[in-house]
Amino acid sequence: RAAPHFRPPFPSSESSSTANLSLFSCSSSSPVLIMSFISACSRLATRAPTKRVFNTAMRAAAARSISTYSQLTDEHTMLRDMCRTFADNDLAPNASAWDQAHGVPKEIVKAMGEMGLMGVSQPTEYGGSGMDILSYAIAIEEISRGCAGTGVIMSANNSLYCDPIRMFGTHEQKEEWLTPWASGEKLGCFALSEPSTGSDAGAQTCTATKDGDGWVINGTKNWITNGPDSDAVVLFAMTDKDKKHKGISTFLVPYGIPGFTTGKPEDKLGIRASGTCSLIFENCKIPGNALLGKEGEGFKIAMKTLDGGRIGIAAQALGIAQASLDAAAKYAHERKTFGVPIAKHQAIQFKLADMATKVEASRLLTWRAAQLKDAGEGYGKEAAMAKLHASEAATFCSHQAIQIFGGYGYVTDFPVERHYRDARITEIYEGTSEVQRMVIAAAILGEYAP
Repeated sequence: RAAPHFRPPFPSSESSSTANLSLFSCSSSSPVLIMSFISACSRLATRAPTKRVFNTAMRAAAARSISTYSQLTDEHTMLRDMCRTFADNDLAPNASAWDQAHGVPKEIVKAMGEMGLMGVSQPTEYGGSGMDILSYAIAIEEISRGCAGTGVIMSANNSLYCDPIRMFGTHEQKEEWLTPWASGEKLGCFALSEPSTGSDAGAQTCTATKDGDGWVINGTKNWITNGPDSDAVVLFAMTDKDKKHKGISTFLVPYGIPGFTTGKPEDKLGIRASGTCSLIFENCKIPGNALLGKEGEGFKIAMKTLDGGRIGIAAQALGIAQASLDAAAKYAHERKTFGVPIAKHQAIQFKLADMATKVEASRLLTWRAAQLKDAGEGYGKEAAMAKLHASEAATFCSHQAIQIFGGYGYVTDFPVERHYRDARITEIYEGTSEVQRMVIAAAILGEYAP
């Protein structure tokens, strides 16, 4: 289903062709410059050593250019359709009940594992589905559209637990700590925040002290998504206080060992279907091979993990925003005032127009960040932009949906009040909106530095 004018075919012979001109078309670009570029690339492509590089670059450029559903590959479209069907049939009809019960049934998490959704972009050799980050963003959006609580369970396992092990773990660690989690057999979580340490992630008070060949952990972690239901945690602790953020290290800690307990589940405003709790460590002993990466690399591991995780939260927020728009537009056709559907009233039309514009803009930003990551390019600024815009769009759209529903939007008989509650957290976790603006501003000022 890929649009031929946008994603040109790349035959196995990898022959070059100026037919790919439209890939680089842009109304603001000079036709002369574009033709010169294509002509130069075509000449380079006749040289065997360069030919492969040229076609690889073309593939990367095409992948980064996907901006509408019609341009998705067949694989992306099949994944989206599978997730959408699952969300419509199994998640959305039960989301309100799960919200009130404060939990998603384990069978649902197991089903997502069987569909390959608990390790979407993890390598197949370690139990994952081996798909790209764009696939992950598409899947998270569709799942979150059905149930945002279920979406964050999936997101935390994919981005926050599996990703740091994939990026920094040894082969042995990946086999032990990644494979069962990426396959959905087990569930993981990520523990960075503390009672007095949120945005200031470098001010860790949880400590890891060397004890022979192992470590002893002491401290408390707060606001841990999947905390009550996980089988292991990627834990950050201070190993050298004198070095401040450079003295933080990362550890892989299994549940059920002496000295490690969980606090009571938090009674949250939104995403109530996902479990959140504190993790408490009291003289908890772990072996030396529990260290992930090198000693002192913890802050770097956390920041790199959160950069990627923000794509997942942007996609989650996008799913909430889309669900709010879906509900509001459908209701606008059904509800009548003054003898006509409220969809006929310009005040309602303007709200829907603003909602739809924010949803589309959020999707473009999210897909752009995902495709930059897929291409191996820097994406930190773009991920922060996507999370910032999508999370604020989710809050805006859910708020407007309640306005369109009126009094009915304020009661639990309709889904928009839940969307409103679920949206709020997306502006807080994995970096507040204020932190995202700091990240974006720092990147921009760096680009313009003299």
